[in-house]
Amino acid sequence: MSRVVPTLRHMRRAFSATAVLTLLATASLAAQAKAPSPDPRIGLKAGRYDAGEAAWNMRLVSTTKSPPRFEDGVNSDLAFTGKYAIQGNFNGFVVWDISNPATPVVTTEYFCPASQSDVSVYKHLLFVSGEGMEGRLDCAEGGVPTAISGERLRGIRIFDISDITKPKYVGNVQTCRGSHTHSVLADPNDKDFVYVYVSGSAPVRPEIEMPGCTAGQPGDNPGSAMFRIEVIKVPLANPGAAAIVASPRIFEGLEAPPVHGASPADAEEMAKARAAGAFIATIGGEEMVLPNGFVTQLMGQVMSARGATGAPTAADSAALRTALPGIIAQMMGGSADDARGPKPGPNQCHDITLYPAMGIAGGACEGYGLVLDISNPANPRRLDAVADSNFAYWHSATFNNAGTTVLFTDEWGGGGGPKCRAGDPYEWGANAIFTLKDGKMSFASYYKLPVAQTSLENCVAHNGSLIPVPGRDIKVQAWYQGGISIFDFTDPAKPFEIAFHDRGPLDPTQMQMAGSWSVYWYNGSIVSSEIARGLDIFDVVASPLLTQNEIDAAKTVRFEEFNAQMQPKFTWTPSFPVARAYLDQLERDGGLASGRIRAIRSALTNAERASGAARSTALQTLATQVTADAAGAKDGTKVRTLAETIRGI
Repeated sequence: MSRVVPTLRHMRRAFSATAVLTLLATASLAAQAKAPSPDPRIGLKAGRYDAGEAAWNMRLVSTTKSPPRFEDGVNSDLAFTGKYAIQGNFNGFVVWDISNPATPVVTTEYFCPASQSDVSVYKHLLFVSGEGMEGRLDCAEGGVPTAISGERLRGIRIFDISDITKPKYVGNVQTCRGSHTHSVLADPNDKDFVYVYVSGSAPVRPEIEMPGCTAGQPGDNPGSAMFRIEVIKVPLANPGAAAIVASPRIFEGLEAPPVHGASPADAEEMAKARAAGAFIATIGGEEMVLPNGFVTQLMGQVMSARGATGAPTAADSAALRTALPGIIAQMMGGSADDARGPKPGPNQCHDITLYPAMGIAGGACEGYGLVLDISNPANPRRLDAVADSNFAYWHSATFNNAGTTVLFTDEWGGGGGPKCRAGDPYEWGANAIFTLKDGKMSFASYYKLPVAQTSLENCVAHNGSLIPVPGRDIKVQAWYQGGISIFDFTDPAKPFEIAFHDRGPLDPTQMQMAGSWSVYWYNGSIVSSEIARGLDIFDVVASPLLTQNEIDAAKTVRFEEFNAQMQPKFTWTPSFPVARAYLDQLERDGGLASGRIRAIRSALTNAERASGAARSTALQTLATQVTADAAGAKDGTKVRTLAETIRGI
């Protein structure tokens, strides 16, 4: 002890309080650069509002319950306008004021049941999807009791949100297969109109309910509502006059893709489900347990056909099991025993992400990922199509900001199943990342949530968006009850996780739907639509993997509105945070000598402290020096970008 005490005293004399804090912060940042082990996402306590939580390089700012009338519904997608987040729900939509992320406030509750109530905004208009049999034109609850009805809504609802506290229902456009999702496209050459691409995946509605709606393959029935998408043209001055203007057949010539069978974990679960009497169908070559809501919908049709009401009988259940192969085949555009030649490829898209600045779109279309030319908004044209036997259901797409990479998600199991178990292959239910050149895709890698989840948690790749960090491709993504993962795919061949948040299962005894449906970056916050728990808002925590300068640079990008399916192109106004973000990246990747990085940082600090002509002169001098540095730098391109940023400040 006699030797230890003088040493501690010496340390207290040698280190100031500031120095000690700096050392602690450095140690903390070093820990944040490496994923925690063991992974804290494993073994989290179940619960609705008291579930166990784990986070790494993310901070939960707030979690807010849905309003009572929406709490028992299913929260779906998000859109943003001004200070508001608009959250779809199977009971309608909720408008949240998120100007204070710590205390979101409900501004508007609009009760109008439909599945799935995916939402998009454009200027003063709000578009809401409706696909199921229960949606009513008048937004009343209780559904539509008959199989054929003129009161049913399956398509797009249009609201005027000029006064967002009092949305006005101004029109709708009915479609033959409803609207599972949709995407909004502004016409760069005509500011008076906006287009809506509709992806419908329901069975074709009866022609007696909507004239012109027929099924089958286009070769047999040229007017078939299968194997096409719908394009709606909306006059901004008179949205009630919106109408379908085109039904492009973007799937022509595609054949059924290769498929994978059941994973070991699936085979075990399927045996249990069959023993429990679940309704099982083969979709895309894979057996799936049908979601309860879909079974209820189909059972209602079986009972309606015999004029029955009340609870289904054993005979009704038997009739539905017998009819299922034909129903599924009809949905897929064929018949239960169709064996004529090659099986057809996709007959629908689940989701289409439009990238207007690049004139392209990514279509996630059942068994294929498509790249489309959308330079003519009413007539998209297919440029390329890829299939992958590791993918079960191509769900959504995201481009990197440069348009040189496109990422597709695989909603294996339809979102209602646990697909992140230890017995599930890494490549299934993941993201597939492709490089993109001249409209053609080349496979680069997969990215999947890098931790196993339990059989009580629906988990698979789902919706997300880019985080606007200059010089990098970073995405925040929802994985349902797998939580939220932030990952870098700047090198498309080597994606890696940099942050996460997760909760335990909703229920400790059975699998129930919950988790993040969608999570998006919007004007500095990360906002998540939690299926069963409400609205979550997060901050990113600085780490060596994503520095505070990079986060501050991302926060300089602001939008008046945001729809993930109409992907905006990021631009960064030259600023000190943007310049420092590039410097951090050059240091992390060894792109410039460390001595020069220190000198440039010091010069930036001095210039920022100056003003007027002195600041301008200092920045111009520094920009000239940094331009000269590019010639001998390992990453000359980024050094030149840094120089241009400094000059632009």
